[in-house]
Amino acid sequence: MTTLFVPREIRVGERRVAATPESAKKLVQAGLEVAIERGAGHEAGFPDAAFSAAGARLVDAATAWSSADILFKVAPPTPEEAELPRSGAYLFALLDPHRNGELVERLAARGVVLFAMELVPRTTRAQSMDVLSSQASISGYKAVLLAAGRLGKYFPQLMTAAGTIQPARVVVLGAGVAGLQALATARRLGAVVEVSDVRAAVKEQVESLGGRFIDLPQMPSAEGAGGYAKEVSREFLDQQRAILTARIAAADVVITTAQVPGKKAPVLLTRAMVEAMKPGAVVVDIAAAQGGNCELTRADEEVIHGGVRILGPSNLPATLPADASLLYARNLGNLLQLLWKDKVLSIPESDDVVMGTLLARDGRFVHPAFAAASIPATAAAVSTLG
Repeated sequence: MTTLFVPREIRVGERRVAATPESAKKLVQAGLEVAIERGAGHEAGFPDAAFSAAGARLVDAATAWSSADILFKVAPPTPEEAELPRSGAYLFALLDPHRNGELVERLAARGVVLFAMELVPRTTRAQSMDVLSSQASISGYKAVLLAAGRLGKYFPQLMTAAGTIQPARVVVLGAGVAGLQALATARRLGAVVEVSDVRAAVKEQVESLGGRFIDLPQMPSAEGAGGYAKEVSREFLDQQRAILTARIAAADVVITTAQVPGKKAPVLLTRAMVEAMKPGAVVVDIAAAQGGNCELTRADEEVIHGGVRILGPSNLPATLPADASLLYARNLGNLLQLLWKDKVLSIPESDDVVMGTLLARDGRFVHPAFAAASIPATAAAVSTLG
């Protein structure tokens, strides 16, 4: 019987789990033997008993790694975990291959079939498998809550016996999934929200959610492949900063969300722009893990500069582990359905979603963005000896 193993996440701060009792039940019904490491779901609020009731088998990690046919993870394996899967096992995880080159090379050299979940194509057909979207939505929501908790004033306009309190002013930089969710959340809390993005096409979405779109002159097309934003010129970024400086100076909260796959996050909020902000204002930089959109951001730290608080959370989805795990597990299950047909596990090479997510197989990289990379012979030798 084909075995699917879900280990407990051991990276610091990672509270999500790659399966839930809901998803485990569906996987069992599909004919898979599902093994869950004891305690894997505790941080996300899913006790072992719930997995057992769903038909999953509770196991210790020591033997489950090496015997599993399929591995579901959230974070990339640690260097120690990378030595555990058997050759031919299918690993689905947020591998972050752009920044974890040595890790994915070692896994590929060992013969592990790698599926990098952040590579799922941004197409209509793949929406139910789109991990970046499901997790980014949580990031945008939680970023606003963090800002509200640190801001020394109300978000909504209030009419009181002592007079009127004006609503908070929020500027969101980037109108992708995270930015739009930040906009929607801030509006629900009663703030006045302005949004900037290099893609003119998102203006209608921003306005439909009650935001004001900050128009940028001579906006070039910045729509990248698959719906991602792409890099724009330094000259355009300078123009953007000049326009945004006045809006940001008046803001109580700035949420920055701009990221480009495989690249350092663009700096949209300079030191000078922060110094022009009001004391007590709050910046939440969702792009902190990629270097940050704010020049002063430090990942997973709170920086106070001129009275402005700059928060750089690097893993916001892990702070809402129950729903983040629920969505992530559904994304994984929906993708696996494309490979699990008639109780046989195989890679349908004609499927654009599968092939767009497949990073490596048979000891080599096959994804177009990484196919030119070579796997070191030393790594292959180690895997052979192992």
